[in-house]
Amino acid sequence: MHVVVVESPAKAKTINKYLGSDYEVLASYGHVRDLPPKDGSVEPEQGFAMLWEVDGRGDKRIKEIAQSLKGADQLILATDPDREGEAISWHIVDELKQRKALRDVPVKRVVFNEITKSAVLEAFQKPRDLDQHLIEAYLARRALDYLVGFTLSPVLWRKLPGSRSAGRVQSVALRLICEREAEIEVFRPREYWSVTVDLETAAGSPFEARLTHLDGRKLDKFDLADEAAAQAAVQTLESVGRIQVSDIEEKEARRNPSPPFTTSTLQQEASRKLGFGATRTMRVAQSLYEGVELGGETVGLITYMRTDGVSMSQDAIGSLRDVIGTRFGASYLPSQPRVYKTKAKNAQEAHEAIRPTDFERTPDVMRARLGPDEARLYELIWQRAMASQMESARLRQMAVTIKADDKASLRATGSVVVFDGFMKLYQEGRDDPSRDDEADKQLPPIQKGEALTRRKVVPHQHFTQPPPRYSEASLVKRLEELGIGRPSTYASILQVLQDRDYVVLDKRRFVPEDRGRIVTAFLTSFFNRYVEYGFTAALEEQLDDISGGRKDWKAVLEEFWQAFNAVVSETKGLRISEVIDALDQDLGPHFFPADESQPDKDPRLCPACGTGRLGLRLGKTGGFIGCSNYPECRYTRTLAVPQEGDDAEPLADSPNGKELGMDPQTGLPVTLRKGPYGHYVQLGEQGEDKKDKPKRASLPKGLSPSDVELEKALALLALPRGLGLHDGEEVTAGIGRYGPYVKRGSTYRSVPADEDVLTIGLNRAVTLLAEKQQRGGATVIRTLGDHPSDGKPITLNEGRYGPYVKHGRLNASIPKDADPQKYSLEEAVALLQVQAEKKGKAKKGGSRRKAG
Repeated sequence: MHVVVVESPAKAKTINKYLGSDYEVLASYGHVRDLPPKDGSVEPEQGFAMLWEVDGRGDKRIKEIAQSLKGADQLILATDPDREGEAISWHIVDELKQRKALRDVPVKRVVFNEITKSAVLEAFQKPRDLDQHLIEAYLARRALDYLVGFTLSPVLWRKLPGSRSAGRVQSVALRLICEREAEIEVFRPREYWSVTVDLETAAGSPFEARLTHLDGRKLDKFDLADEAAAQAAVQTLESVGRIQVSDIEEKEARRNPSPPFTTSTLQQEASRKLGFGATRTMRVAQSLYEGVELGGETVGLITYMRTDGVSMSQDAIGSLRDVIGTRFGASYLPSQPRVYKTKAKNAQEAHEAIRPTDFERTPDVMRARLGPDEARLYELIWQRAMASQMESARLRQMAVTIKADDKASLRATGSVVVFDGFMKLYQEGRDDPSRDDEADKQLPPIQKGEALTRRKVVPHQHFTQPPPRYSEASLVKRLEELGIGRPSTYASILQVLQDRDYVVLDKRRFVPEDRGRIVTAFLTSFFNRYVEYGFTAALEEQLDDISGGRKDWKAVLEEFWQAFNAVVSETKGLRISEVIDALDQDLGPHFFPADESQPDKDPRLCPACGTGRLGLRLGKTGGFIGCSNYPECRYTRTLAVPQEGDDAEPLADSPNGKELGMDPQTGLPVTLRKGPYGHYVQLGEQGEDKKDKPKRASLPKGLSPSDVELEKALALLALPRGLGLHDGEEVTAGIGRYGPYVKRGSTYRSVPADEDVLTIGLNRAVTLLAEKQQRGGATVIRTLGDHPSDGKPITLNEGRYGPYVKHGRLNASIPKDADPQKYSLEEAVALLQVQAEKKGKAKKGGSRRKAG
């Protein structure tokens, strides 16, 4: 008997069918052990020895594997084909060795890029040993992340009230977001004008041209600086007698398709085109990789989704070209397959690009077998991979120069698609879809020397725009350009920043919270080297050198730790006043910019008392700007550049909040305030009796405080609101601890992030309640009933590792021989009780192993 170990039960079940009865395939359910989140888990003085801990779940898996190995011929580790998969396999083997459970059983490693029968069987014909270099690269990354987090975070907690923690790569990503926000805040828009002329050809076809030369001089961007200059140009153009085409330039251009997806480009494009966050994209891609049941067996639909390679196998390209020829015709098929090379820094290209496992499985065919998210992402992957091997698009580009007497010149540009090529199927999205591309406009037939008719001259006012905030797509793209982190980690990096309340997604753009600004200012003031982009990228290169066997992992750790630990030691003696002074100096130019129109005015002068000096202050929940005359003067404002009207208008941070207006029903004031857990609206004031609390409502994620007016606040305070009856039960919508929801009876469903709980109607709520709810990769199959101890619902769920029951935060996998469809409330209560007792014992102690 050959024992095979993979990560998930779904993968185990599929592979067992492929391999047959001579193999027993077990699931490890991910990592079987980890570094406990406490001091001492990595010991630099002991050669960076690591103290691994096996929790109750991992212990159960190890025992299952050890039991199956008794009398086995071989242990085959078939975890994912990347560094993390290699690490899972190493943990299993190392733990089995320490328990003396391996004995003389030979160990082999197999990897495959797709879960299809042919790929799996071929991989099992080519077993190899564990890759020690990959394992050491994993150990180095894990140790680095631990040492930075558990050394730097306590410094933050002591010196910066309200801060959460710091991470090696997360802190650099946060710096990018904060520096972009600082650029936006100090940006001062500059006015400029342009002039266009609506023209008509001799055949009566209209088009538009823009003014490029005036009075014999080429116009630069800011030459028409104000309305007066623009109107003078308009008068000149309206006074000319003859408008004639003086020159036409035509050329044919080619547009080539983009390569198939890597992890990074998939996350970027899913953000642009589908509105998916990086975490959601990777969860859906994992589901497509593990596959669906087709023809009696489970088949993976896409190749492995954690990759920075852009190539495809020759077999895949051959199959793809056959489909292109059949579906689109020979004209869409290049004479030779396209060959792509990645442009990303430090790309390993160890795996194929992300592609369908079978191009004959078109999106139309698969749509009925997939959920909405899976169907949309599969279509995106299929189209991108197909387009990458299609013929280039050909466009005829035209630039027309037009003379208006001898006083002015106009220019019109446009293009015509001669052959659409790959564009017939797919075009890459843009981070800024609002950008107007003149070259994409189409011009009517025009002849050189042709006289044109002027219809209208139009002046246009413009203002220069600040750089845009980062979206998930543009931030992932920037991180990859800088060589910071790895594509497989980007989703978790972005999620951690949001979970720590360092940033918030507002209209799908990252905005740093005040505590995020403070943390970044602190790190750049006292740990600048460790949040520098170049240093972090160079460290990534060293980690890649470890995986390639070019550097010793402990030597890299030793070099980093010696310098880092010295810097940490220097900050231990810092006084809070020194920290505030450093932060105030760093952030001051952004938060107190000089007024160019009033150079003698002190930007730090308190607008409330007129004598105090404004400066940075630290409170329990983070930073704010306050007056030096406190407590006599209680003026405060948020960490933001003051805008017009800020002097007179209180903000949400002030003790009494910002008044939005009066409630017409009660006559009480409605205010916008900021508390420890974010912004909220409040009706009335706190009475003398502390039990008599005013009504409050938290702002849902995605709703900016600046967008909250009286009408919106009253709607929030009216929650939960009734939507109507369905099957005799009231359906309501509200905002709870975990965000906006709809509810019927004891059944809750989260309202998607792109929908508004204030406007959602009964029909949409019923649809949400009827759908299977996706939560962290799990599907709620049904609600079994309420737990007798607290009345909270117990749900039956289908997760990545099989069916389980859930009550609050407690989960318990149901026995393998139990039928999920017949599982009862009583059985679930008993199972959860056993799981609760196990967790209680696990907290008192666990299996701990030291490895180094």
